Amino acid sequence: MRDKVIEYFYSAHSAYAYLGARALTQIAHDAGWTIAHRPFDFLPVIAAAGAPDFKGRSAAHIDYFFGRELSRWAQWRDLPILSYRPTHHDNPLGLASGMIMAANDPDRLSFGILQAQWRDDADIANPATLKAIALACDEDPAELQNTAGSPQIKQQFITNTQEAIERNIFGSPTYFVGGDMFYGQDRLEMVARAIAKPFDP
Repeated sequence: MRDKVIEYFYSAHSAYAYLGARALTQIAHDAGWTIAHRPFDFLPVIAAAGAPDFKGRSAAHIDYFFGRELSRWAQWRDLPILSYRPTHHDNPLGLASGMIMAANDPDRLSFGILQAQWRDDADIANPATLKAIALACDEDPAELQNTAGSPQIKQQFITNTQEAIERNIFGSPTYFVGGDMFYGQDRLEMVARAIAKPFDP
């Protein structure tokens, strides 16, 4: 019998993770499955995969993938989203990622952090900002930030990143169902199908 877990690898500032988060939570809830949040360090993962970083992409690709496509998916998912790159997008994500891994309800906190980034243009590297998000998600911010800074959680972030590299992940978000990889929130219908009926190898 398969473990009823969706492995969810993503960056804590990923626009498409934000757009897919509520749908992912609904899929897991409907199926009676849980989500294993595995936030990772984005740049080493895409570098290992040989994918270009943001600066290495063509203007046409950026305009489409982070412009028109982002706008359409935001409308499709009925979620507000910034029409520009967030002001603090390149700030460190260690604390935000650690808080997600330490949370009592990582589904809710993760969405809160992603939403703050992409709806409110918030600085999700700022401890005060993350404290407010944690409070809104009914988490104890002091306890959460303390745990997020522990050696165990910091090591888990490193482990997530290394595992993402070893499993040939090349973008965020990426989901695994029974070991089968699905890249992109536009594959969530396939994730739901894989839970109900695994795809042939």
